[in-house]
Amino acid sequence: MLDVSARKVRGLTAKIADEVRFIRSWAEKPLTTGAVSPSGPDLAKKMAGFVEAGRSGDVLELGPGTGVVTKAILDRGIAQERLVAVEFNRDFCDLLGRRFPGMSVVEGDAYRLRDTLSDVEPGSLASIVSSLPLFTRPREERRSLLGDALDLLQPGAPFIQFSYALVPPIAEEEGNLMIERTNWIVMNLPPARVFVYRRAGQPN
Repeated sequence: MLDVSARKVRGLTAKIADEVRFIRSWAEKPLTTGAVSPSGPDLAKKMAGFVEAGRSGDVLELGPGTGVVTKAILDRGIAQERLVAVEFNRDFCDLLGRRFPGMSVVEGDAYRLRDTLSDVEPGSLASIVSSLPLFTRPREERRSLLGDALDLLQPGAPFIQFSYALVPPIAEEEGNLMIERTNWIVMNLPPARVFVYRRAGQPN
């Protein structure tokens, strides 16, 4: 009983520490952190549920922060060795390296994906999961990021993005993009939805 209580205390302490890290990072750089707190477990699980674990190839996570969505991806059945994370914040990179030592953590700018992941073969990734605050960037930067991301994905593979907004962060283009969207995840604070992008005309 004491061991269970001790684990609960340690878990709560770690969660509070992550909240503090996020608040501090948001206060210092609100346009790069984008959220005041990490994604909730329901949102993280919903995002990870779209990862296509049956595909071969690596899975890329953009903006993992403290690793809430990372853990959900691993729980989905993706081995740490298959997961590559791009994180702009050095403190978060160090934290991710300690929590997930088998995962590749790249400190870099996801909005310059071709430069940051120059060694990743186009058309090789099984899925991309993004927690980037896209609405903090101009429309053309968002579209450029998505285009670069889709180039790295296998045909029909998903780019998974959450948003707090009523509209998708990147609009659907007739004949070019397909968007799948979830219902609101009301248990997340604030409520959010998941948008899944694929290139139109490509087999899943």
